Amino acid sequence: MNIYVIAVGQRLPRWIGEGYQEYAQRLPRQCSLSLVEIAPARRGKSGHPTQWRQDECRRLLAAVPPNSKVIACDERGQSWSTEEVARRLQIWMNEGQDVVLLIGGPDGLAPLCLEQATGLWSLSSLTLPHGLVRVILAEQIYRAFSLLNRHPYHRAS
Repeated sequence: MNIYVIAVGQRLPRWIGEGYQEYAQRLPRQCSLSLVEIAPARRGKSGHPTQWRQDECRRLLAAVPPNSKVIACDERGQSWSTEEVARRLQIWMNEGQDVVLLIGGPDGLAPLCLEQATGLWSLSSLTLPHGLVRVILAEQIYRAFSLLNRHPYHRAS
């Protein structure tokens, strides 16, 4: 099974890429984590956030591999505990279907992206920098995999 993080944003600070890679490289081939970066919409004096979100959404969805389960990261989604992430990861691995985690740009995800998703995941009620969301997702996927495999990385009681 492959997990794809498809995210709006390029040219982010080096620490974001390093943080993401730190966890992504720890995962085995049976649960690989790949990052696909989508260029943000051009924002200028003309234009509107709705247009920008639609443009980014079109490109995000175009990057989704066929027959993948799509989960959108959105503040209106469900909050999942680490144990819930592990439970869902186990289901995804059992199904053998690739999973896509969508991260929108500065203006969020367009309604079409949310409608195309099979689930909405809220990482926090806080507003998080989109680059940091990549690191958090990678760490939580690694933590969930560690929990499923009784690896000592996850030490919660």
